[in-house]
Amino acid sequence: MPADEEKILFVENLSKRIGQREIVTDLTFDVEHGEIYGFLGPNGAGKTTTIRMLVGLIRPTRGKVQIGGYDLGKEPLQALRHVGCIVENPEMYPYLTGRENLEIFGRMIEEVTPDRIEEVVRLVELDQRIDDKVKTYSLGMRQRLGIAQALLGRPKLLILDEPTNGLDPSGIREMRRFIRQLAREEKISVLISSHILHEVQLLCDRVAIINKGRIIQIGPVDQLLEGDSPVEWKFSPLDRGVKVLESLPDVTILERRDDGLVFTRIPEDCIHEANRELLHAGVKVQTIHRKSPTLEDIFLQLTEGDSLA
Repeated sequence: MPADEEKILFVENLSKRIGQREIVTDLTFDVEHGEIYGFLGPNGAGKTTTIRMLVGLIRPTRGKVQIGGYDLGKEPLQALRHVGCIVENPEMYPYLTGRENLEIFGRMIEEVTPDRIEEVVRLVELDQRIDDKVKTYSLGMRQRLGIAQALLGRPKLLILDEPTNGLDPSGIREMRRFIRQLAREEKISVLISSHILHEVQLLCDRVAIINKGRIIQIGPVDQLLEGDSPVEWKFSPLDRGVKVLESLPDVTILERRDDGLVFTRIPEDCIHEANRELLHAGVKVQTIHRKSPTLEDIFLQLTEGDSLA
């Protein structure tokens, strides 16, 4: 029996070394039941290597992976029974129908009945096209058929590698709605590896940012976006206003732009006092605006501008 079912996925000090190079170093994170969890990182950060370790495709150098309370290293069959996954692109037989593909994959899993196939077909909303050949499917339909395949064994954790890759805006919205439905209505936890920061911001409950094989930030998306974001000022005369702000102990000048905008780091409760000092010094304040950060801003700050993958 599993030792602990509080988290559907628990990863501790997970590491992978190939030769003299350590690709992934001491990753520790967890995924809760019914949670949509984002896994972000620049090119070569170790995302795909981590996912391959989580589903047993490669063996970690050290560390622990527990799925549904089962240790993946000691009880792989019991642990992987809780997982459905699509690593990179879903592989299908294009000359067969969607149903025939699911029937083939279903034979590899215990207790997959025709009723279960019908159930996942309805769940991924392929009812009208399931008996058409896969080669006639759009990319979004192939993605949904791949998810149907991953759901055949009734997993508690669904791992998706770039699920919106290549989709048009309409397909991305549809995939986002579908993933939310799985998590909220079917109570399936979803771990998503993606480079589309805007999508993760809209979709995920929590996010882990990985860079150079290490996790550098974990937290709820809303909490990450609540950071001490810059305040944008516009006033005149510019030089006098900058001198006033520089004289205040709680204000840090971050940037002074040629178009007259000044960006500062300042606590929320000090903005009123700074404005008052500017007015007292004869500076005319035109605008004060706190710039709300995006997940992309945070990502680029944490990874020092490394390119995404």
